Amino acid sequence: MMAKQTKLLYLIGFWAAIVAFVGAVGYIVSAFLQVFNVVGPLQDSFIGYGTSLLIPVPFLLTMLVLHYIIPAEKKFWTHTAIAFAIIYTTYNTLNYVVQLATVLPAGYTWTFANQQGTVGPLSLLNQTPHSLFWDMDGLGYIFLSLSTLFAFPVFENHGLQNWLRWFFIANALIIPLFAIVYFYPGYSVPQLFLGLPWGITVPGSMLLLALFFRSKYA
Repeated sequence: MMAKQTKLLYLIGFWAAIVAFVGAVGYIVSAFLQVFNVVGPLQDSFIGYGTSLLIPVPFLLTMLVLHYIIPAEKKFWTHTAIAFAIIYTTYNTLNYVVQLATVLPAGYTWTFANQQGTVGPLSLLNQTPHSLFWDMDGLGYIFLSLSTLFAFPVFENHGLQNWLRWFFIANALIIPLFAIVYFYPGYSVPQLFLGLPWGITVPGSMLLLALFFRSKYA
């Protein structure tokens, strides 16, 4: 019975990591669509927030699976990682649902040329640069990075696990870049591109984590 339960955990972890990977790649695609004006602001926002919504809960599930499969002496690290992942999941899920369910259906958008965005009764909810939900989004991703920072010690220093260690560490090292992208005065395309390492560290971490879980239940 225990072996079956453990195998189920690995299976949950695998699919959760895959969904988070797909969401992260989708967000990166939406960022390039925005910069190169491939689609309109409203369509791009639906793509960006919709794919981003695929990341938080699956990411939290991967941290929970890690917590239940590692030895007891390492559980402090995953417990801390889960705490930070919960903050990330709460902030960003709230943000994306508000944008997708309330802001975008009402036609509220913003562009680099018009960073104030649509003016109206829902302006406070619109995630424009340096708005309430903008800061919430930035803080959420910082807590995601802190989660991987505390989770990396649970992996061994060899093979696939060693790659996971370094990707998790790299994802934590980009916190200063996030701080600049989200909280430096003003906002521009060069600032957006400062966040590009995220497009490697997060999808890479989730893909490697999926492969790690897959190797355990295969």
